[in-house]
Amino acid sequence: MSDTTEEAIVATAAERIDFNEKLPAFADLLPEQVQPYWNIVQTFPVVEALAIFSLFYLLAFVLRTYVISVLQRLSQRTNTSVDDEIIDLLRKPIFSVVLWIGVIIATRSAGYTEGGAGYITPIALTMIVLAITRASLSISGLVIRAISNDPARFESIDIRTEPLLIIVSKIVILLISAYAALMIWGINPVGLLASAGVVGIAVGFAAKDTLANLFSGMFILADRPYKLGDYINMSSGERGKVTHIGIRSTRILTRDDIEVTIPNGVIGNAMVVNESGGSHIKMRIRVPMECSYDADLDQVEEVLMQVAQEHQDICEYPAARVRFRGFADSGISVQLMGWIDEPELRGRVIHSVVKNIHKAFRDNGLEIPYPKRDIMVKHVKGDKDSSDLDD
Repeated sequence: MSDTTEEAIVATAAERIDFNEKLPAFADLLPEQVQPYWNIVQTFPVVEALAIFSLFYLLAFVLRTYVISVLQRLSQRTNTSVDDEIIDLLRKPIFSVVLWIGVIIATRSAGYTEGGAGYITPIALTMIVLAITRASLSISGLVIRAISNDPARFESIDIRTEPLLIIVSKIVILLISAYAALMIWGINPVGLLASAGVVGIAVGFAAKDTLANLFSGMFILADRPYKLGDYINMSSGERGKVTHIGIRSTRILTRDDIEVTIPNGVIGNAMVVNESGGSHIKMRIRVPMECSYDADLDQVEEVLMQVAQEHQDICEYPAARVRFRGFADSGISVQLMGWIDEPELRGRVIHSVVKNIHKAFRDNGLEIPYPKRDIMVKHVKGDKDSSDLDD
Protein backbone atom coordinates (compact mmCIF):
# COMPACT_ATOMS: atom_id res chain seq x y z
CA MET A 1 0.00 0.00 0.00
CA SER A 2 1.41 3.40 -0.98
CA ASP A 3 1.98 6.28 1.40
CA THR A 4 -0.73 8.31 -0.34
CA THR A 5 -3.31 5.56 0.16
CA GLU A 6 -2.35 5.13 3.80
CA GLU A 7 -2.66 8.89 4.37
CA ALA A 8 -6.11 8.87 2.74
CA ILE A 9 -7.25 6.01 4.99
CA VAL A 10 -5.90 7.74 8.08
CA ALA A 11 -7.55 11.01 7.07
CA THR A 12 -10.89 9.29 6.47
CA ALA A 13 -10.65 7.46 9.79
CA ALA A 14 -9.82 10.71 11.55
CA GLU A 15 -12.86 12.44 10.04
CA ARG A 16 -15.20 9.67 11.12
CA ILE A 17 -16.63 9.68 14.57
CA ASP A 18 -14.68 7.18 16.67
CA PHE A 19 -17.55 5.13 18.09
CA ASN A 20 -15.17 2.52 19.46
CA GLU A 21 -13.91 4.93 22.09
CA LYS A 22 -17.44 5.93 23.08
CA LEU A 23 -18.67 2.38 23.66
CA PRO A 24 -18.04 0.68 27.03
CA ALA A 25 -15.94 -2.47 27.13
CA PHE A 26 -17.94 -5.68 27.31
CA ALA A 27 -15.95 -6.83 30.34
CA ASP A 28 -17.04 -3.73 32.26
CA LEU A 29 -20.67 -4.78 31.84
CA LEU A 30 -20.15 -8.18 33.43
CA PRO A 31 -20.57 -8.89 37.17
CA GLU A 32 -17.37 -8.97 39.21
CA GLN A 33 -17.78 -12.70 39.87
CA VAL A 34 -17.64 -13.44 36.12
CA GLN A 35 -14.80 -11.09 35.17
CA PRO A 36 -11.94 -13.42 36.24
CA TYR A 37 -13.26 -16.12 33.93
CA TRP A 38 -13.80 -13.59 31.17
CA ASN A 39 -10.17 -12.48 31.48
CA ILE A 40 -9.17 -16.01 30.45
CA VAL A 41 -11.43 -15.79 27.38
CA GLN A 42 -9.86 -12.46 26.46
CA THR A 43 -6.56 -14.16 25.87
CA PHE A 44 -8.14 -15.61 22.70
CA PRO A 45 -9.56 -12.61 20.73
CA VAL A 46 -11.32 -14.76 18.13
CA VAL A 47 -13.05 -16.84 20.82
CA GLU A 48 -14.00 -13.65 22.67
CA ALA A 49 -15.55 -12.12 19.56
CA LEU A 50 -17.50 -15.29 18.74
CA ALA A 51 -18.72 -15.58 22.35
CA ILE A 52 -19.99 -11.99 22.42
CA PHE A 53 -21.61 -12.36 19.00
CA SER A 54 -23.31 -15.60 20.09
CA LEU A 55 -24.67 -13.96 23.24
CA PHE A 56 -26.17 -11.08 21.27
CA TYR A 57 -27.56 -13.47 18.67
CA LEU A 58 -29.25 -15.39 21.48
CA LEU A 59 -30.59 -12.12 22.93
CA ALA A 60 -31.93 -11.06 19.51
CA PHE A 61 -33.57 -14.48 19.05
CA VAL A 62 -35.24 -14.28 22.47
CA LEU A 63 -36.54 -10.78 21.80
CA ARG A 64 -37.91 -11.71 18.37
CA THR A 65 -39.41 -15.05 19.36
CA TYR A 66 -40.67 -14.62 22.90
CA VAL A 67 -40.85 -10.94 23.86
CA ILE A 68 -42.53 -9.93 20.61
CA SER A 69 -44.97 -12.83 20.93
CA VAL A 70 -45.92 -11.69 24.44
CA LEU A 71 -46.47 -8.15 23.20
CA GLN A 72 -48.64 -9.46 20.35
CA ARG A 73 -50.86 -11.38 22.76
CA LEU A 74 -51.24 -8.26 24.89
CA SER A 75 -52.06 -6.11 21.85
CA GLN A 76 -54.85 -8.48 20.82
CA ARG A 77 -56.82 -7.29 23.83
CA THR A 78 -57.14 -3.80 22.38
CA ASN A 79 -59.93 -2.65 20.07
CA THR A 80 -57.63 -1.67 17.22
CA SER A 81 -55.35 -3.68 14.98
CA VAL A 82 -52.80 -0.88 14.56
CA ASP A 83 -50.71 -1.94 17.55
CA ASP A 84 -50.66 -5.54 16.27
CA GLU A 85 -49.31 -4.39 12.91
CA ILE A 86 -46.72 -2.10 14.54
CA ILE A 87 -45.41 -4.91 16.75
CA ASP A 88 -45.22 -7.22 13.75
CA LEU A 89 -43.24 -4.57 11.83
CA LEU A 90 -40.79 -4.26 14.73
CA ARG A 91 -39.92 -7.96 14.77
CA LYS A 92 -37.19 -7.90 12.09
CA PRO A 93 -35.67 -4.46 12.94
CA ILE A 94 -35.24 -5.38 16.62
CA PHE A 95 -33.45 -8.59 15.67
CA SER A 96 -31.18 -6.76 13.19
CA VAL A 97 -30.35 -3.88 15.55
CA VAL A 98 -29.42 -6.17 18.47
CA LEU A 99 -27.38 -8.42 16.18
CA TRP A 100 -25.39 -5.53 14.67
CA ILE A 101 -24.80 -4.05 18.13
CA GLY A 102 -23.31 -7.41 19.04
CA VAL A 103 -21.01 -7.19 16.02
CA ILE A 104 -19.81 -3.74 17.11
CA ILE A 105 -19.16 -4.77 20.71
CA ALA A 106 -17.52 -8.04 19.68
CA THR A 107 -15.05 -6.38 17.31
CA ARG A 108 -14.31 -3.61 19.80
CA SER A 109 -13.74 -5.97 22.74
CA ALA A 110 -11.57 -8.28 20.62
CA GLY A 111 -9.45 -5.35 19.48
CA TYR A 112 -10.40 -5.47 15.79
CA THR A 113 -10.38 -1.69 15.33
CA GLU A 114 -7.33 -1.04 13.19
CA GLY A 115 -6.84 -1.12 9.42
CA GLY A 116 -9.65 -2.68 7.39
CA ALA A 117 -11.33 -3.99 10.55
CA GLY A 118 -11.92 -0.36 11.53
CA TYR A 119 -14.68 -0.23 8.90
CA ILE A 120 -16.71 -2.94 10.65
CA THR A 121 -18.22 -0.49 13.13
CA PRO A 122 -19.35 2.10 10.50
CA ILE A 123 -20.79 -0.67 8.36
CA ALA A 124 -22.68 -2.12 11.33
CA LEU A 125 -24.00 1.32 12.31
CA THR A 126 -25.11 1.93 8.73
CA MET A 127 -27.03 -1.35 8.74
CA ILE A 128 -28.69 -0.30 12.01
CA VAL A 129 -29.74 3.00 10.45
CA LEU A 130 -31.16 1.17 7.42
CA ALA A 131 -33.14 -1.23 9.60
CA ILE A 132 -34.57 1.61 11.68
CA THR A 133 -35.33 3.63 8.54
CA ARG A 134 -37.21 0.79 6.89
CA ALA A 135 -39.32 0.20 9.99
CA SER A 136 -39.97 3.93 10.45
CA LEU A 137 -41.21 4.31 6.87
CA SER A 138 -43.71 1.49 7.30
CA ILE A 139 -44.85 2.52 10.77
CA SER A 140 -45.29 6.19 9.86
CA GLY A 141 -47.60 5.34 6.94
CA LEU A 142 -49.53 2.89 9.11
CA VAL A 143 -50.05 5.42 11.91
CA ILE A 144 -51.09 8.23 9.56
CA ARG A 145 -53.63 6.00 7.81
CA ALA A 146 -55.05 4.91 11.17
CA ILE A 147 -55.35 8.54 12.31
CA SER A 148 -57.01 9.67 9.07
CA ASN A 149 -59.60 6.88 9.43
CA ASP A 150 -60.62 8.21 12.86
CA PRO A 151 -61.93 11.74 12.14
CA ALA A 152 -63.89 11.81 15.40
CA ARG A 153 -60.65 12.01 17.42
CA PHE A 154 -58.37 13.75 14.91
CA GLU A 155 -60.41 16.42 13.13
CA SER A 156 -57.42 18.14 11.49
CA ILE A 157 -56.31 14.96 9.69
CA ASP A 158 -58.60 13.25 7.20
CA ILE A 159 -58.34 11.06 4.14
CA ARG A 160 -57.67 14.11 1.96
CA THR A 161 -54.46 15.03 3.81
CA GLU A 162 -53.32 11.42 4.21
CA PRO A 163 -51.17 11.23 1.03
CA LEU A 164 -49.47 14.56 1.80
CA LEU A 165 -48.64 13.58 5.38
CA ILE A 166 -47.33 10.18 4.31
CA ILE A 167 -45.05 11.73 1.69
CA VAL A 168 -43.80 14.45 4.05
CA SER A 169 -43.12 11.94 6.82
CA LYS A 170 -41.16 9.70 4.45
CA ILE A 171 -39.10 12.64 3.19
CA VAL A 172 -38.27 13.70 6.76
CA ILE A 173 -37.32 10.14 7.77
CA LEU A 174 -35.11 9.70 4.69
CA LEU A 175 -33.38 13.04 5.28
CA ILE A 176 -32.66 12.20 8.92
CA SER A 177 -31.41 8.74 7.95
CA ALA A 178 -29.20 10.14 5.19
CA TYR A 179 -27.74 12.71 7.59
CA ALA A 180 -27.03 9.99 10.18
CA ALA A 181 -25.37 7.75 7.57
CA LEU A 182 -23.17 10.61 6.34
CA MET A 183 -22.11 11.48 9.89
CA ILE A 184 -21.24 7.83 10.55
CA TRP A 185 -18.82 7.88 7.63
CA GLY A 186 -17.43 11.31 8.47
CA ILE A 187 -18.89 13.09 5.42
CA ASN A 188 -19.81 16.73 5.89
CA PRO A 189 -23.38 17.29 4.61
CA VAL A 190 -22.82 21.05 4.31
CA GLY A 191 -20.24 20.54 1.59
CA LEU A 192 -22.59 18.25 -0.31
CA LEU A 193 -25.39 20.81 -0.13
CA ALA A 194 -23.12 23.51 -1.51
CA SER A 195 -22.14 21.39 -4.51
CA ALA A 196 -25.74 20.22 -4.95
CA GLY A 197 -26.81 23.80 -5.72
CA VAL A 198 -24.85 23.86 -8.96
CA VAL A 199 -25.99 20.37 -9.89
CA GLY A 200 -29.58 21.31 -9.08
CA ILE A 201 -29.63 24.07 -11.68
CA ALA A 202 -28.53 21.68 -14.41
CA VAL A 203 -30.99 19.01 -13.30
CA GLY A 204 -33.77 21.59 -13.17
CA PHE A 205 -33.38 22.43 -16.86
CA ALA A 206 -33.05 18.79 -17.86
CA ALA A 207 -36.06 17.58 -15.89
CA LYS A 208 -38.40 20.57 -15.93
CA ASP A 209 -41.45 18.43 -16.82
CA THR A 210 -40.74 16.05 -13.95
CA LEU A 211 -40.26 18.96 -11.55
CA ALA A 212 -43.51 20.51 -12.79
CA ASN A 213 -45.29 17.26 -11.94
CA LEU A 214 -43.65 17.17 -8.50
CA PHE A 215 -44.65 20.73 -7.62
CA SER A 216 -48.16 20.20 -9.01
CA GLY A 217 -48.40 17.07 -6.87
CA MET A 218 -47.50 19.05 -3.77
CA PHE A 219 -50.13 21.69 -4.61
CA ILE A 220 -52.76 19.02 -5.29
CA LEU A 221 -52.03 17.33 -1.96
CA ALA A 222 -52.15 20.67 -0.15
CA ASP A 223 -55.20 22.10 -1.97
CA ARG A 224 -57.07 18.77 -1.89
CA PRO A 225 -59.41 19.15 -4.89
CA TYR A 226 -60.14 15.43 -4.57
CA LYS A 227 -59.31 12.49 -2.33
CA LEU A 228 -58.88 8.75 -2.64
CA GLY A 229 -62.14 7.13 -3.72
CA ASP A 230 -63.60 10.25 -5.35
CA TYR A 231 -65.07 10.17 -8.86
CA ILE A 232 -63.61 12.90 -11.02
CA ASN A 233 -64.18 14.14 -14.56
CA MET A 234 -61.28 15.62 -16.49
CA SER A 235 -61.72 18.32 -19.12
CA SER A 236 -59.93 15.95 -21.51
CA GLY A 237 -62.75 13.40 -21.11
CA GLU A 238 -61.38 10.92 -18.56
CA ARG A 239 -63.78 9.88 -15.78
CA GLY A 240 -63.06 7.42 -13.01
CA LYS A 241 -62.38 6.67 -9.37
CA VAL A 242 -59.20 8.05 -7.81
CA THR A 243 -57.12 5.09 -6.66
CA HIS A 244 -53.77 6.74 -5.99
CA ILE A 245 -52.50 10.28 -5.40
CA GLY A 246 -48.74 10.43 -5.73
CA ILE A 247 -46.15 13.15 -5.76
CA ARG A 248 -45.73 12.77 -9.54
CA SER A 249 -49.03 11.45 -10.90
CA THR A 250 -52.62 10.55 -10.09
CA ARG A 251 -54.20 7.24 -11.07
CA ILE A 252 -57.91 6.80 -11.77
CA LEU A 253 -59.87 3.62 -12.50
CA THR A 254 -62.46 4.01 -15.24
CA ARG A 255 -65.78 2.18 -15.44
CA ASP A 256 -64.13 -0.18 -17.93
CA ASP A 257 -61.67 -1.24 -15.18
CA ILE A 258 -58.85 0.51 -17.01
CA GLU A 259 -56.31 2.36 -14.87
CA VAL A 260 -55.31 5.72 -16.29
CA THR A 261 -52.19 7.49 -15.00
CA ILE A 262 -52.36 11.26 -15.37
CA PRO A 263 -49.29 13.46 -14.65
CA ASN A 264 -50.00 15.97 -11.92
CA GLY A 265 -48.78 18.75 -14.20
CA VAL A 266 -51.69 18.00 -16.56
CA ILE A 267 -54.21 17.92 -13.71
CA GLY A 268 -52.86 21.17 -12.29
CA ASN A 269 -53.59 22.99 -15.56
CA ALA A 270 -56.96 21.32 -16.31
CA MET A 271 -60.51 21.68 -15.05
CA VAL A 272 -61.43 18.84 -12.71
CA VAL A 273 -65.06 18.09 -11.80
CA ASN A 274 -65.29 16.16 -8.53
CA GLU A 275 -68.56 14.27 -8.54
CA SER A 276 -67.94 13.09 -4.98
CA GLY A 277 -67.22 16.57 -3.62
CA GLY A 278 -69.53 18.86 -1.72
CA SER A 279 -71.16 18.36 1.64
CA HIS A 280 -71.79 14.65 1.00
CA ILE A 281 -70.88 11.95 -1.49
CA LYS A 282 -74.40 11.72 -2.95
CA MET A 283 -74.89 12.78 -6.57
CA ARG A 284 -77.97 13.98 -8.44
CA ILE A 285 -78.82 12.40 -11.77
CA ARG A 286 -81.02 13.96 -14.46
CA VAL A 287 -83.16 12.01 -16.93
CA PRO A 288 -84.39 14.37 -19.70
CA MET A 289 -87.36 13.45 -21.88
CA GLU A 290 -90.47 14.87 -23.57
CA CYS A 291 -94.19 14.36 -23.13
CA SER A 292 -96.97 15.00 -25.62
CA TYR A 293 -98.69 18.38 -25.83
CA ASP A 294 -102.00 16.55 -25.37
CA ALA A 295 -100.88 14.86 -22.12
CA ASP A 296 -102.12 15.80 -18.66
CA LEU A 297 -99.02 17.39 -17.09
CA ASP A 298 -100.20 16.58 -13.57
CA GLN A 299 -100.48 12.92 -14.54
CA VAL A 300 -97.01 13.02 -16.14
CA GLU A 301 -95.53 14.46 -12.96
CA GLU A 302 -97.29 11.89 -10.81
CA VAL A 303 -96.11 8.96 -12.96
CA LEU A 304 -92.49 10.16 -12.96
CA MET A 305 -92.51 10.70 -9.20
CA GLN A 306 -93.87 7.19 -8.72
CA VAL A 307 -91.04 5.78 -10.86
CA ALA A 308 -88.46 7.60 -8.70
CA GLN A 309 -90.04 6.59 -5.39
CA GLU A 310 -90.22 2.92 -6.34
CA HIS A 311 -86.60 2.75 -7.52
CA GLN A 312 -84.38 1.20 -4.84
CA ASP A 313 -81.23 3.15 -5.79
CA ILE A 314 -82.81 6.63 -5.71
CA CYS A 315 -82.55 8.22 -2.28
CA GLU A 316 -85.61 9.22 -0.29
CA TYR A 317 -83.71 12.26 0.97
CA PRO A 318 -83.09 14.58 -0.73
CA ALA A 319 -86.41 13.82 -2.42
CA ALA A 320 -86.70 13.34 -6.16
CA ARG A 321 -88.41 16.04 -8.21
CA VAL A 322 -89.87 16.65 -11.64
CA ARG A 323 -89.37 19.88 -13.59
CA PHE A 324 -90.94 20.97 -16.87
CA ARG A 325 -88.30 22.87 -18.80
CA GLY A 326 -90.01 24.31 -21.88
CA PHE A 327 -91.71 23.73 -25.20
CA ALA A 328 -89.84 21.62 -27.71
CA ASP A 329 -90.60 20.83 -31.36
CA SER A 330 -92.39 17.57 -30.65
CA GLY A 331 -93.52 17.95 -27.04
CA ILE A 332 -92.93 19.51 -23.64
CA SER A 333 -89.42 19.05 -22.19
CA VAL A 334 -89.38 17.48 -18.72
CA GLN A 335 -86.66 16.24 -16.37
CA LEU A 336 -86.75 13.63 -13.63
CA MET A 337 -84.09 14.39 -11.02
CA GLY A 338 -83.07 12.12 -8.17
CA TRP A 339 -80.15 11.54 -5.82
CA ILE A 340 -78.00 8.40 -5.71
CA ASP A 341 -75.66 7.30 -2.94
CA GLU A 342 -72.47 7.04 -5.02
CA PRO A 343 -71.40 8.53 -8.36
CA GLU A 344 -70.36 5.13 -9.68
CA LEU A 345 -74.05 4.10 -9.73
CA ARG A 346 -74.98 6.81 -12.25
CA GLY A 347 -74.86 4.77 -15.46
CA ARG A 348 -76.73 1.76 -14.06
CA VAL A 349 -79.42 3.84 -12.35
CA ILE A 350 -80.11 5.98 -15.44
CA HIS A 351 -80.35 2.78 -17.50
CA SER A 352 -83.00 1.24 -15.24
CA VAL A 353 -84.90 4.55 -14.77
CA VAL A 354 -85.28 5.00 -18.53
CA LYS A 355 -86.70 1.48 -18.83
CA ASN A 356 -89.11 2.09 -15.95
CA ILE A 357 -90.28 5.42 -17.42
CA HIS A 358 -90.96 3.81 -20.79
CA LYS A 359 -93.00 1.03 -19.16
CA ALA A 360 -94.89 3.45 -16.86
CA PHE A 361 -95.85 5.76 -19.75
CA ARG A 362 -97.07 2.81 -21.82
CA ASP A 363 -99.12 1.42 -18.92
CA ASN A 364 -100.75 4.82 -18.27
CA GLY A 365 -101.49 5.63 -21.90
CA LEU A 366 -99.02 8.50 -22.08
CA GLU A 367 -97.19 9.21 -25.29
CA ILE A 368 -93.49 9.93 -25.63
CA PRO A 369 -93.43 12.14 -28.73
CA TYR A 370 -90.91 11.88 -31.51
CA PRO A 371 -90.44 13.89 -34.72
CA LYS A 372 -93.08 13.16 -37.39
CA ARG A 373 -93.30 14.32 -40.99
CA ASP A 374 -96.50 14.46 -43.07
CA ILE A 375 -95.95 14.35 -46.84
CA MET A 376 -98.65 15.96 -49.01
CA VAL A 377 -98.77 15.57 -52.82
CA LYS A 378 -100.46 18.59 -54.36
CA HIS A 379 -101.71 18.59 -57.93
CA VAL A 380 -101.20 21.91 -59.69
CA LYS A 381 -103.92 23.06 -62.11
CA GLY A 382 -102.91 22.41 -65.70
CA ASP A 383 -101.06 19.18 -65.03
CA LYS A 384 -101.95 16.35 -67.38
CA ASP A 385 -103.96 13.52 -65.98
CA SER A 386 -101.91 10.43 -65.49
CA SER A 387 -104.32 8.49 -67.72
CA ASP A 388 -103.32 10.64 -70.69
CA LEU A 389 -99.78 9.39 -70.39
CA ASP A 390 -100.68 5.75 -70.92
CA ASP A 391 -99.81 5.12 -74.61
